[in-house]
Formats: sequence, C-alpha cells, structure tokens
Amino acid sequence: MIVEENLLKMYVDGSRYLMLFFMGMYTYLNFRYFGVDEEGKRRICGRQLRYMFLLHLLAYSILLLHTRDVKIAMLYGAEVVFFVCYIFLYRILYRHVSRILVNNMCMLLCVGFIILTRLDFDRAVRQFIIVAAAALVTWIIPVIIDKALFLERIPWVYGITGILLLAVVCAAGNTSFGAQLSLTIHGVSIQPSEFVKILFVFFIATMFNQSSDKKQVVITTAAAAVHVLILVLSRDLGSALIFFVTYLFMLYVATSDWKLCGLGAVCGCGAAMVAYKLFAHVRQRVFAWRDPWADIDNTGYQITQSLFAIGTGSWFGLGLYEGMPKKIPVVEKDFVFAAISEEMGALFALCLLLICLGCFLQFVMIAGQMLAPFYKLTAFGLSVMYITQVFLTVGGVTKFIPSTGVTLPLVSYGGSSILSTFILFGVIQGLYIVIRKEEEAAWEEMDPPPFEEDCHESI
Repeated sequence: MIVEENLLKMYVDGSRYLMLFFMGMYTYLNFRYFGVDEEGKRRICGRQLRYMFLLHLLAYSILLLHTRDVKIAMLYGAEVVFFVCYIFLYRILYRHVSRILVNNMCMLLCVGFIILTRLDFDRAVRQFIIVAAAALVTWIIPVIIDKALFLERIPWVYGITGILLLAVVCAAGNTSFGAQLSLTIHGVSIQPSEFVKILFVFFIATMFNQSSDKKQVVITTAAAAVHVLILVLSRDLGSALIFFVTYLFMLYVATSDWKLCGLGAVCGCGAAMVAYKLFAHVRQRVFAWRDPWADIDNTGYQITQSLFAIGTGSWFGLGLYEGMPKKIPVVEKDFVFAAISEEMGALFALCLLLICLGCFLQFVMIAGQMLAPFYKLTAFGLSVMYITQVFLTVGGVTKFIPSTGVTLPLVSYGGSSILSTFILFGVIQGLYIVIRKEEEAAWEEMDPPPFEEDCHESI
C-alpha cells in the first residue's frame, strides 16, 4: 500500500509538469496563429487539439487513480465524444468557421471539466449535461446571424425584453450572498442577467446603428441606465459593472467622443460610492479587499483562503488532489481560478488567462474587419463584455479588486453562464462567417483575378 501511494505521488508530481507543458504549448500556438497563412493556421489548430486531448487524458488518469471510480472513466469518455463531435460537426456545418475560437472554447471547457470533477463529481456531471445541451441549442446561432437581416431593426425588442427580465428578478428573484440573482422555474435555477447581457449589446448596437446624434445618445444612455439601475437595486453589482463598462466602450466606438466616456466614468465612480453607502454586503466586500486579515474568520475568510491557495500552489502547483481547494467558499463558481492555481500552478493559470485574452483579441479583430456598423458594434460590445467578466473574476480572486461575484466563462460551474457564453461565441462565429463569405464573394467577382492579369502582362 505504501509503495502504491508513493508511485501515485510520483506520477502526480511528474504529471503536473507535463500538463503545464501541454498547456504552455497550446497557449503558444494560440498566439502563433495570428502570424501565419491559412494553411499554417489549419496545422496550428490541429496541433492545439492534440495538446488539449493529451492534457485531458493525463488529468483524468490522475482523477481515476485517486478515486478508483469507474464513473470517472465514463465521464472522461463522454467528454471525449463530445469534443470530437463538437469540433468536427462545427466544421461540417460551417465551412468558414473560426477554428481557433472552437479550439479555445473546448480548451476552456476541458480545464473546467477537470477541476470540477476533482472538486465535486456530481456537479461536473451536471455541468457536462448543460454544456452538451448548450452546444446543441446554439449550433444554429451562426445561421441566424448570417441570414436574419431583421436583427438590426428591432432595438426596443432587445431593450424592453432585457429590462422586463431584470425587473422580474429584482421583484421576485432568489437572494444569494446578498444579491437577487436568479429565478427558480420548476426546480431549475436561471440567472436572467447572463442572457440580458447579450440582449443589452444588441440593443446598444441597433440604437447606434440607426444614429449616433445627440438625441439618440441621450435616449440610449437613459435606457442603458435603467438596465444598470435595476441591477443595482437587485444588488447584483458585478453584472451592473459589466453592463456599465460595456456601454462606455460601445459609446466611444459609436461617437469617437472621449469626453462623453470620461463623463460617464465620473458618473460611474459616483454611483459606486453611493452603492458603497447603501448596501452592507458591498461594504463587507470592500473591507475584505482592503484588509482581509483583520477579520480572517468572517468577512475575510474567502479571500484569505484564496490567497493561501494561490500562494501554496506557487508556479507549478501541488498536483491534482494534493491541495485543499474545498476550504474556499463557492470555489466551483466565483473562485475556481484559485483552485486551478493551487493544484495546477500559477503558470498554468496564467496560460488559461492568455487563452481568454486570445479569444478577446480574435473578437476585436473580427469587429475591426466588419464593414456594417451594427455588426462592428455587436462584435466589439461582446468582446468588451467577455474580457470585463474575466478581469472581474480573476481580479476578485487575486485581491486586485473587491470580489464582484461573477464567474469565469466556460470554466466556472453554472448553467446560465455556460449557455450565455455559448450564445456569445455563436454570435461571434456568425460574424466571422459573414466576413469570410464577403471576402469569398469579392474574390469571385474579380474578373479576371489579379494573378491572371499579372500573367497576361508578363506575356
């Protein structure tokens, strides 16, 4: 028994470096992708998938050896089937799909599955079912973005629907950690603000697509303020901040007026001070952020345990099942980044952040290539919303900013967050397909193509 335990310990110790190597190579290729031609991009995406599947296999072998539970192997097999089907069916359904975004989604899901299986097997199974259902539901979104021309003509459908959903949560939502976040329907908990985020971006994009004159800016700002105000009244300040930051950046893109954005930022700071005075749980989070050691057994417990976990894991991590991440409250949701840092290491967690950054850069590049203002604003708004959520999550876990209670997209546990992120990536994929189709159509209309002209001239 002692020999067996020692062998397992040696395997875990060696595997953490190997997993870091796979993750590091995947991340390197994620940025190498931007500097090669189309054929090189296809090769890079293929290599990325090999590293991802090796990382997935190695991590689940450790989980299986530790638990000796055949259900771990069954879950691993189901995840492999899902990844293979998702990757190749996406390519079959959409010839112009962005492979790098599909790969990054799968890698983020892969890391989320690994850490959730280690923390809570039952939740990992539920997460897998939610992911499979979300993938099935959202496969059609790129088609809708490509074909549905009415999307840019119905701003108030997005705006009023979003406001009504937020108002229902504010009036009758379930309270969690001092904030009204969710509704329970037939035993299923749903967080509407996750979906209203998408509607909010579409609302702002359609409004500014119609006009960006002073009157339109005032109307749009008032409607955006209603969204944020309802979230503040629900004490969902993390989502309120995401909405606010997203609107400021979209306002700047639409108007190119930095003074308006500066004024908005000042108003936002004032609103934050008011929220600090009004809400006790906000003051507690600020106190815990400023000096968590002063009340380590109460308000500062979560952040101090997070910092202990990150510090204990150091650069290379302790290895799966070698840490104590369950000591962190709500570790599967808001503080999953701390669990990853403890057992997989700070370098692994940094690679995870760089993959998120790679997604953001791809979003921004797609926004920059769009010719239609509606599409451009939509892509840019979704990119800001995505990276702001990542920043708030990681900033709260590392004590860079006060905790805001938002999840890490595609990694943290949570059905609403998973489905809304699938929708977000589906919209971006649809916009990417629009770009590629426009490029292909423009090339086909060239008569004759440039290389034929060059040949004729040389002759």
